[in-house]
Amino acid sequence: MNEVSQIPLWEKGCAPYIKECAGQDEPSLEPYIAEDSRGAVIVCPGGGYRIKAEHEGAPVAQMLKDKGVSAFVLDYRVAPCPHGAPLGDALRAIRLVRAMGYDKVAILGFSAGGHLACSAATLYTPGDVQADDPLERLSSRPDGLISCYSVVSFMNHPHVGSRMKLLGEDFADLALARRYSAELHVTGDTPPAFIWHTMQDEKVPVENSLNLAAAYSRAGVSCELHVFPQGVHGLGLAQEIEGTAQWPALLGRWLKAQGYTKE
Repeated sequence: MNEVSQIPLWEKGCAPYIKECAGQDEPSLEPYIAEDSRGAVIVCPGGGYRIKAEHEGAPVAQMLKDKGVSAFVLDYRVAPCPHGAPLGDALRAIRLVRAMGYDKVAILGFSAGGHLACSAATLYTPGDVQADDPLERLSSRPDGLISCYSVVSFMNHPHVGSRMKLLGEDFADLALARRYSAELHVTGDTPPAFIWHTMQDEKVPVENSLNLAAAYSRAGVSCELHVFPQGVHGLGLAQEIEGTAQWPALLGRWLKAQGYTKE
């Protein structure tokens, strides 16, 4: 069991969109600290921007901790908050964890949480050197993206439910749909990625991950892609699915090669 309390992203009452998100807990991180970890991973559970799926949070963070990488489960805000709220939470979380002194900070997400992670990896902002808040002076660019059966796009093979919940009354706004389609925003500065999906996923088609990997290839950015034959949507650690269950071990090797562990 994790014994460390939640870490708020902002001082109480100071989070953006606080009035529009009334009734939800203020955004926070739950830490799973690995001793001597060089890097850290922020974990974004899925849930269609309606909820946060428990099996995609704490168990994944514990898996990362067991591999020698510190992890932080992000309790981000969901509908009916404005679409800027969850992205703002993710970018603030990256800044906060970076300020803890880790060499590298990656962001990991499942399904709609993967959409949030992909958005953070492509819509990050530089630090504002004039900001009064020291955290806001830091860049929010993650050093790595870990995309797990993610909703990558609101334009190509989209998950309509996630788009409806995130954009709300702006659901039909094509400019916003393009903004939140990560495959359209991959550049040479986008952080390296570890991506996995399954062919049997009927809720979020595998084309989401294939198109993201193709965008990485066009941009010339390092990307490791795994497509497994078995497993429906929402697998989490996928411990009971033959073949797919190896994704945590593959991720562990990727994180080690990227410099997140003490070895």
